[in-house]
Amino acid sequence: MARRIFQAASFTPTATADAVALANATYMSIEAASATQAIRVKEIQCGGQATASAVNIMQFARNLTAATTPTALAAPNGDGPASGATAALAAPPVTYTAAATGPQRTNTALTARLNLSFNAFGGIVKWFANLGEEWEIIGTSVSVAPSSLSAFTGGNVGLMGSHIIYEPL
Repeated sequence: MARRIFQAASFTPTATADAVALANATYMSIEAASATQAIRVKEIQCGGQATASAVNIMQFARNLTAATTPTALAAPNGDGPASGATAALAAPPVTYTAAATGPQRTNTALTARLNLSFNAFGGIVKWFANLGEEWEIIGTSVSVAPSSLSAFTGGNVGLMGSHIIYEPL
């Protein structure tokens, strides 16, 4: 399969505790399209756009509760193939930044999280997966599959942009 890029051009995350619904336009979430679809996350990049020092305590983590009725992406946010020669997917993964009720980040210590904290005043953080060590989303079961990039409590969040490069299998 071909790599895809899910990006949010500019948003201000909201510091949110675990197991609380994330507010619209404050996160990026990705889910498999079916119970058998697999997705490998290859890269996550966050870039600061704030006009003053602001620590964004960003986490990429599994969702404890899935979103209800995700809203289709609208420009300037987007999700598309990295290669122009890529054929359309029969069942594209579900990527969104808003929903009727937002997803909830996991609250268990036994679930994987990536800490992507950075200073949003021009700072960047980038996570790359080594081959065979990608973050995997398999199926649609919460706590083991759908995942979101969102801000954890603490810090003083600031404006940022982000992208997630992934590969549906």
